[in-house]
Amino acid sequence: MARTENRNALLETTKEYYENCPGCKIDRLNEEQRGVPYRNLSYIWIVSLCTALPICSLFPFIYFMIRDFHIAEREEDIGFYAGFVGSSFMIGRALTSFFWGWLADRYGRKPIILIGTSSVVVLNALFGLSTSFWMALSTRFLLGCFNSLLGTIRAYASEVCREEYRSVALSVVSTSRGIGMIIGPAIGGFLAQPAENFPNLFSESSIFGRFPYFLPCLVISVYAVGVLVACWWLPETLHMHDKKVNKRCDSCDVLEASAEESDEKDYVIEVEERKISQKANMLRNWPLMSVIIVYCVFSLQEIAYAEIFSLWAVSDKKYGGLSFSSQDVGEVLAISGFGLLLFQLLLYPPIEKVLGPITVTRLSAAVSIPLLASYPYIAILSGITLHLVINIASVLRNTLSVTLVTGLFILQNNAVPQSQRAAANGISMTAMSVFKAFGPAGGGALFSWAQKRQVAAFLPGDQLVFFVLNLVQFIGLLLTFKPFLAQPHE
Repeated sequence: MARTENRNALLETTKEYYENCPGCKIDRLNEEQRGVPYRNLSYIWIVSLCTALPICSLFPFIYFMIRDFHIAEREEDIGFYAGFVGSSFMIGRALTSFFWGWLADRYGRKPIILIGTSSVVVLNALFGLSTSFWMALSTRFLLGCFNSLLGTIRAYASEVCREEYRSVALSVVSTSRGIGMIIGPAIGGFLAQPAENFPNLFSESSIFGRFPYFLPCLVISVYAVGVLVACWWLPETLHMHDKKVNKRCDSCDVLEASAEESDEKDYVIEVEERKISQKANMLRNWPLMSVIIVYCVFSLQEIAYAEIFSLWAVSDKKYGGLSFSSQDVGEVLAISGFGLLLFQLLLYPPIEKVLGPITVTRLSAAVSIPLLASYPYIAILSGITLHLVINIASVLRNTLSVTLVTGLFILQNNAVPQSQRAAANGISMTAMSVFKAFGPAGGGALFSWAQKRQVAAFLPGDQLVFFVLNLVQFIGLLLTFKPFLAQPHE
């Protein structure tokens, strides 16, 4: 009884912070400054955007890049090879995500963020200079290996703000990520083949004429240079105490004032045992693992949609496509990004506050299904009507997708303590990347097959593609209900 009372007194006393601990410094600032941490949110925004831009930026021009490599024997086979280039990034990320999460929990979030940002500067530019299918494949794979930052950023976002602003911070991550995965393809669509699209500015003999897909990659790399410079002032959030303090603080959230020496030692032992147990049982934490599985299913559908949309939009009308140019695709995605930005900044926080993350996730998944089912019939339209309808549909689809992911982010971070957030996000990133690795390859193969069955009796052409996408979405929706999905508080 005395031990319990002393332990409770230990926990209830005034908090102290270690002067040389960056995590304690952030905690103290959050305790003293109760306003919205705009500066820290801006860091989260620019880093998350930087890591997201390269993911889908190639999709508007990958069809033309593969065509220029002359590796596909028939036009219908281009999507097959394009899928492998898209998947290589996710394969690399799947192999390294947990490793980067472990390093972030051990050495800090900032060093991992700097390494990942540097990889965008170098490897994304090299991808734009690719002269063969295998060079494109290898540079995208290496970029995925070094750019596994989403898990670390999500952990960072949940630590750098006061608790009441965590949903806002995670919304910033998902919003900037979602916008990056839309603006990235917009950049790719607008700036690819500049000598052909802007002959007054770029000649065929210039580097951008000889490497027609280098300009969009270069623009993203230049932005990454700016982010890399800004990240030198990025505040670290990981608690870094000595060994004894780490044991006492259970991942070093704060140093509590001591009680009686003997009771404190008992408390230290109990906390350390609990800490070891938590790490050993992370994979058996069903609220965490169920959210990760649901996230993986939706991620598979999201990346497959991103590749299929661009391939479908630029393919010829005779194959059920829209006959868009890469610039047309860029325009649609740019408008989607702007609409998404407005929604996430102005509407998502109050909606999430009223409905909660799980309800928002379910509603977003449910509404997406009839929307995607309408896509094959949009291809029948033409002229201004086609452009108007596809822009509205794209804004709605991408807004729903990012809203869904934001809700899952919140549920996942609530399922683990701070000491496990980066590692948990690393597990999530690894699993998600495995699923996403199948997305572009599977989507590209499915798209190529669908183009060859335009006169099939059942689900001809692109109807089959969007039916399969909806099937995956429906499975994800079912998994958001009990008994599969366990919410963290349960």
